[in-house]
Amino acid sequence: MPNKNITNLVVGSIETNCWIYPIDEKQAVVIDPGDEADKIISVLKKLDLAPVYILLTHGHFDHIAAVPDLIEKLGPSKPQIAVHRLDAEYLGHDAYNVHAVSIKAAMGSSSFIDTFWRDMPQADIILEEGSDVGPFTVLHLPGHTSGSIAFWDKAEGVLFTGDTLFNYAYGRTDLPGGNENDIFSSLRRLFEMDGNIKVYPGHGSTTTIDLERRQTARLL
Repeated sequence: MPNKNITNLVVGSIETNCWIYPIDEKQAVVIDPGDEADKIISVLKKLDLAPVYILLTHGHFDHIAAVPDLIEKLGPSKPQIAVHRLDAEYLGHDAYNVHAVSIKAAMGSSSFIDTFWRDMPQADIILEEGSDVGPFTVLHLPGHTSGSIAFWDKAEGVLFTGDTLFNYAYGRTDLPGGNENDIFSSLRRLFEMDGNIKVYPGHGSTTTIDLERRQTARLL
């Protein structure tokens, strides 16, 4: 079982899991800040933790919408933003158009984007399969998006899977960049890992590789 005190904040209208993961007594990683930047900052202050990285499991708006406010409000000590190369287009100067296409596919209209939009900063770190960032190794798990990844702390036995693997479910593949065959391959890869690994998904409750291997593998 993991020894770290991992904090879960459920943020935004789509109820995304934002995770605060301590690196040491004073520093932390923020994973998937999907909304409610003030709430995230308040909890960081209560925990007396300074965020050194914002890690994104993928680029969908419900996992990154708080990034601009976090970067602005954290000021000179702002964390570095890290995303996989294939989802880097969800950040930076042209990101509005990319999100508009994705949201239109999900909701039938792109108008929702204007209710939350702030210009996205560029990524500071471009990740690939096998990259190391903080305590994590990056696993490239395409299928939900082309650049979907998981963050694996092997020493602690924890895995942040974004929208690739949930408790008794897996991410949708009908949005731009999604691919059902790819996500099935990604899930099979995960199910080959140590069953004791605790899974922290992008939505819903935590689970384990062993539980999902037994519950979800039969759906593939």
